[in-house]
Amino acid sequence: MAKVVFVHGVGKQYLSEDSLARDLVPELRGGVRLARAPVPVPEPEDVAIAFYGDLFRPRGGRAGPSESFDASDVESDEEYALLMEWWAQAARTDPGVPAPDESGGRGPAGRAGSQLMRLQLVRAALDALTGAQFLTGMLDRVLISDLKQLVGYLTDDDIRERAKARLAARITPETRVVVAHSLGSVVAYETLCDETLSTGRDVHMLVTLGSPLGMRGLVLPRLRPEPAAGGLARWPRALRRWTNIADATDIVAVVRELRPAFGSRVTDVTVHNGSHMHEATRYLTAVETGRAIAAGLSGAVPDAAERQDAERQDAEPVPADGGSAG
Repeated sequence: MAKVVFVHGVGKQYLSEDSLARDLVPELRGGVRLARAPVPVPEPEDVAIAFYGDLFRPRGGRAGPSESFDASDVESDEEYALLMEWWAQAARTDPGVPAPDESGGRGPAGRAGSQLMRLQLVRAALDALTGAQFLTGMLDRVLISDLKQLVGYLTDDDIRERAKARLAARITPETRVVVAHSLGSVVAYETLCDETLSTGRDVHMLVTLGSPLGMRGLVLPRLRPEPAAGGLARWPRALRRWTNIADATDIVAVVRELRPAFGSRVTDVTVHNGSHMHEATRYLTAVETGRAIAAGLSGAVPDAAERQDAERQDAEPVPADGGSAG
């Protein structure tokens, strides 16, 4: 039974559980080894991959929709809002990327314009993002496919429930750490919150990497369960501690600190992933990620009394800073 479960992010629709295990398990183990923590490095058989990428794979003919996406395919308000947020974040972190208000629009305010203006803004956003230092070589169709997958999970109940079920099937009573990248962090959070899927589980550490969970306009209000009246997201009963790790230039992790929105048991950590700011392997080989995984494996987590104290503290409404995608 796996002690560590990894759940992937967007853009894996043409891969498999086996190919991800081949590429990611060695990097995860290497990160723990680099951390030099006083726990054994998990063996390959101790690490499982929760795979749901095929849920986004186009069905039918040879040329799937993802092979021909262009600006006109950014159709829903949610997709448009996410793209604009990515553009604004890229402009904040890369001086070579023009801000939305420097490219003929006014960022979020420009969204009220005509369909033609909206299409022009989408094209400007794609041009800006594909020219960003940390997204060199990224194609428009790949960016559009990725944003469609994040929005698709949040708006398609069938995909949502099937993805959660895939992860739940990998988490056993022996699982102590769940590592979740990108969209996978949303899947992990909701799975651990769902008592029909997580009863009898005792996850000592959730490690989120490049997570979009803190986006107040697009993601937080659509989480299941919804945040409490005071704006604080609910804490998963099956979880003890949470380490959130984000690269300072990762445009997907628009809100890098999750503690204000998810409570005092979250530890926020910043890392540097070089030119591949959102790549899972870069996150996994970071010493900070290795330390968080090792902490979960070591049992260095709160006992029941400490957890109850934290729950009482988190129940008090806390004002939270955070970005907006709407």
